Amino acid sequence: MTKTIKFALAAFVAAAALPLPTQAADGAGEQHIMVFKTPWCGCCQSWVDAMKGAGYTVDTQDLEDLTAIKKQAGVTSELEACHTAVIGGERKYTLEGHVPIEAVEKLMSERPDIRGIATPGMPMGSLGMGYDPEAKYEVYAFSGRSGETPTLFHRAGEE
Repeated sequence: MTKTIKFALAAFVAAAALPLPTQAADGAGEQHIMVFKTPWCGCCQSWVDAMKGAGYTVDTQDLEDLTAIKKQAGVTSELEACHTAVIGGERKYTLEGHVPIEAVEKLMSERPDIRGIATPGMPMGSLGMGYDPEAKYEVYAFSGRSGETPTLFHRAGEE
C-alpha cells in the first residue's frame, strides 16, 4: 500500500470513528465534510462546489483508488458511487456519491442510528451530474453490516 493511500485510510478511519451516542456534538464539525475522490472526476468536484455553496466546509483528498476507503466506510458494491465523504462532528456519517443537499440536511437533523446514506451510481440530474431539481432518484440508508439490505432514506425530485 502506498504512503498516500495509508495516510488517507488513516484519515478516514479517524474521521469515521463512531463515538458513544452520549458524547456532545460539535456544532462546527457538523458542517464539515471530508471528501475522498479521484483526481480526474469533474462531477465529484461539482458536488463539492455545490456543498460549499450550501454552506458546508469541505476538504478533499484525491486518491487513485478508493477501494480501501469504501470498504472502511461500509459501502457495498451495490451502493458504490464515484466519491465517498464523511460528515458529522462527534457522530460521523458516510455520504456515498451524489447525495442531494436535502438528504444531507435530513440526515443531520434526524441523526438516525445508521452508518451513512448513499446515492448509488451516478444518476443524471443528481447534484454534480447536471443538477436538475426535478430529477428522480433514490438515496439509501445503510449500516455497513454484512448482508444488510439498504433502506430507502430519501427520494430526490419529490420535495
